[in-house]
Amino acid sequence: MAHLLGAEALHLEYPTRVVFDAVTVGVEEGDRIGIVGRNGDGKSSLMGMLGGLIEPQAGRVTRRGGVRFGMLSQGDDLDPEATVGHSIVGDRPEHEWAGDAKVRDVIGGLVADLPWDAQIGALSGGQRRRVALAVLLVGEWDVIALDEPTNHLDVEGIAWLAEHVKSRWAKDSGALLVVTHDRWFLDEVCTETWEVHSGTVEPFEGGYAAYVLQRVERDRMNAATEAKRQNLMRKELAWLRRGAPARTSKPKFRIDAANQLIEDVPPVRNPIELQRLAVARLGKDVIDLEDASVRYGDREVLREVTWRIAPGERTGILGANGSGKSTLLGLIAGTVQPASGRVKRGKTVRLGMLDQQFSQLADIRADRVREVLARTKTTFMVDGKDLTPAQLLERLGFAREHLSARVGELSGGQKRRLQLLLLLLSEPNLIALDEPTNDVDADMLAAMEDLLDSWPGTLIVVSHDRYLLERVTDQQYAIVDGRLRHLPGGVEEYLRLRREQPSPRTGTPVTPTGTPVTPTGTPVTPTGAGASGLSGSDRRTAQKEVASIERRLDKLHTEVSTLHQRMAEHEQGDYEGLQRLADQLRAVEGETAELEERWLELSDLIG
Repeated sequence: MAHLLGAEALHLEYPTRVVFDAVTVGVEEGDRIGIVGRNGDGKSSLMGMLGGLIEPQAGRVTRRGGVRFGMLSQGDDLDPEATVGHSIVGDRPEHEWAGDAKVRDVIGGLVADLPWDAQIGALSGGQRRRVALAVLLVGEWDVIALDEPTNHLDVEGIAWLAEHVKSRWAKDSGALLVVTHDRWFLDEVCTETWEVHSGTVEPFEGGYAAYVLQRVERDRMNAATEAKRQNLMRKELAWLRRGAPARTSKPKFRIDAANQLIEDVPPVRNPIELQRLAVARLGKDVIDLEDASVRYGDREVLREVTWRIAPGERTGILGANGSGKSTLLGLIAGTVQPASGRVKRGKTVRLGMLDQQFSQLADIRADRVREVLARTKTTFMVDGKDLTPAQLLERLGFAREHLSARVGELSGGQKRRLQLLLLLLSEPNLIALDEPTNDVDADMLAAMEDLLDSWPGTLIVVSHDRYLLERVTDQQYAIVDGRLRHLPGGVEEYLRLRREQPSPRTGTPVTPTGTPVTPTGTPVTPTGAGASGLSGSDRRTAQKEVASIERRLDKLHTEVSTLHQRMAEHEQGDYEGLQRLADQLRAVEGETAELEERWLELSDLIG
């Protein structure tokens, strides 16, 4: 594979500490690299040096001649006076950009819900972020670097971005660097992981699941100094191997080695025992929503929602931005009153809410962390052991030297750690988490999930973090068109529902005046044959092809499952045989992708 860019003996330091010392890395054609590490360890600094935004004190960054490098940083340089449309497509004629399938895909995936003529300065921070990502992705780049690209994207948007970067370049061409705390995205997209820690960059093969295995093996060899992290990551690995079918079906790491490491690790939680304890603390009645509707002006956000929350229930809530997830939590918390219907609360319910605004910390901003902890209960039970608040905070990745800092001076990630700790120490029997992954890194998320595993109570989680939802909840609901809908198939079922639902994200690209356009940029006008413009015979032909494709897809899905099973059971050491199976799998998956794309085209035509 051809070399694209590299860094040699990089040294970077700030007045208070050394960030990197003699770091050497390289990026080649076909690399899809995820960059992980704790907050503050230098992930964004590394990407900034590779992108030329930060000058190292020593060492050098080199690029192959002619390499086009595009980067999304955590800020943006969009012109606040420019419109959304001009920022993305510039002065290109409408027929030109509307006829470009890649541009249409980016617009439909990221900004279809934004007014084309809206000024950048009038957008929210999340909307600006999506426009900045769209501006980058419509360009032609050999290397793309993304710093926290999933921020402000919902589950559907994250799934679209993963599919886009996977199909953006041909095999073994182009390169991707991504800093993100979204572990599902890392596992879905990346073939290599760089861990930034202790002033170094340590490479691992594979995505997040493979990285966890290799990190556990590394930590096991350094058990004396890494005992705490080792135990935590072994539990994480146990969940990856046992609890997530989408990951366990992918032979991204040595299955025998993984099974050996986790053979004595119990399941992440005992749902029957936790439910028994929850009933003892809560009684049988928690909160019942009965035909509850909420309106803001003329807009009905929630419509006739009926939901009986059971003791010990662990539920994840999905929905597009603005669909009413936080409003639903408001109904549960009592901060939002229904316009019709009613909310019935059990007498023993003690609600603990973790919101996005750190409102729980507002009254203690001037206090020092150690003073806050001194006012809490003395111990907290985790996995059968009594831990002090300071030990709990340390387990959440909070350094002891920060105990003397004032609450208002903490970083976003540190505030989130303290907020979660105070929530648990208040001993609620119902916890509601609203986007708890904001401002936290993967290690903190794993530690948070570990604490929640042993917490006996009812848990409601609103999050766009697919990994977190699958990890800590046992069932998922979605808010679709204002109604609460159960998802027996989890996140995959939600994405399927969204694909089937008419929405700007999946709809036909439109001109600024709202007129749909064809792939060549020609405005679509309905005909006597219906909105699709098909004659009766053409429609029947298309329907026959759809049925044929569906039958073939069923066979391909079976073949994919068979190949995964054969690879999982393959004899170790027979790399040539494993490579043949991998080639067969890629061919089958390629045919599946082509057929699915054709199926979508025909479905749109049939209407």
